[in-house]
Amino acid sequence: MTADGPDGVPPLHLPRRTRMLLYGSLLLLVAAVVAALAIGPGTTLAPLLAVAPVLAGATTRRARVPLLVGAAALLAVGLLESANAQLPLSVRISVPVTVLASTLASAASVVLVAARERELFQVRTVSEAAQRALLRPPAERIGPLRVAVRYVAAAAEARIGGDLYAVVETRFGVRILLGDVQGHGLPAVETAADVLGVFREAARTEPDPGRLAERLDAALTARPDGDRFATAVLLDVAPDRGPVRVVNCGHPSPLLRRAGRVSELEPPFPAPPLGLLSLTGEEYPTRHFDPEPGDLLLLHTDGVSEARDAGGRFYPLAQRLPGLHGGSPADVLDAVLTDVGGWVGDSGLADDAAVLAVRWEP
Repeated sequence: MTADGPDGVPPLHLPRRTRMLLYGSLLLLVAAVVAALAIGPGTTLAPLLAVAPVLAGATTRRARVPLLVGAAALLAVGLLESANAQLPLSVRISVPVTVLASTLASAASVVLVAARERELFQVRTVSEAAQRALLRPPAERIGPLRVAVRYVAAAAEARIGGDLYAVVETRFGVRILLGDVQGHGLPAVETAADVLGVFREAARTEPDPGRLAERLDAALTARPDGDRFATAVLLDVAPDRGPVRVVNCGHPSPLLRRAGRVSELEPPFPAPPLGLLSLTGEEYPTRHFDPEPGDLLLLHTDGVSEARDAGGRFYPLAQRLPGLHGGSPADVLDAVLTDVGGWVGDSGLADDAAVLAVRWEP
């Protein structure tokens, strides 16, 4: 993210529809000036020139632009009034004053908006730095695995939320975590940071993924706000291409795409989210599956599976995944997010979305 606009403000990008409206207003203004020159003595359309600095202010983040346009508008008013000597004195005074007031107000508005955008830009920059520190991008290639991850915040200005992921290479193999913390905002981000910190430490010392999940559960329970929980999926990929162990803690099931067909890796029995294991008094179950070369495993949060179209229908990820092809896991994830974007349309995502793909190379 860069700011190559004035004083650290990102450059202004106007939507096409907005540009067309501004161009139309400018054409009407030019037509009014031409009409003012052709109109009979005693009347004038010069007050319409007060719109000129307003239009200029809508297209820039530099205060001098509406000031210069306002100065040009005042000059045009002077020329129009000199060519129409029959105008009342009140009109000769009120029109320049109106244009001048509009110019100053437009310049002040540009300064205010630029200051607010500069502040928002700084906040987003800090948010991006926090995301890079908290959600570290994994290596593209780890042994026989190719890995990719994508994170999309529902609110573009937020950049970060309660979804989390981590990929850790250990002596036990590759440990992968993808989860979704209950709630939104800073409390959810703080909880996600705690979960990731415990995972990165425990993944290197705990050989059993079920016990690893229990340690994450205990960490959430021990937090001051112990009523917060998180759904999660843990993968334990052995270094010798042995069976992959999957622990599902109340999270949407991973999807395995093999030879063009997609299946859900459901747990042996339902288990509660992290932070709620004490309610059942049981252990987290572990499921095994044997990977084959070319397999692609997709982990996702409910920001994807619960994305809705205009009719309120959920996005059918399992049904659409077979048709979303790509040359790499990153390409597959980009295709998924593009497809989800087309599904939800202008309404956008209702929740943050994280997707992680793992493919076993030959």
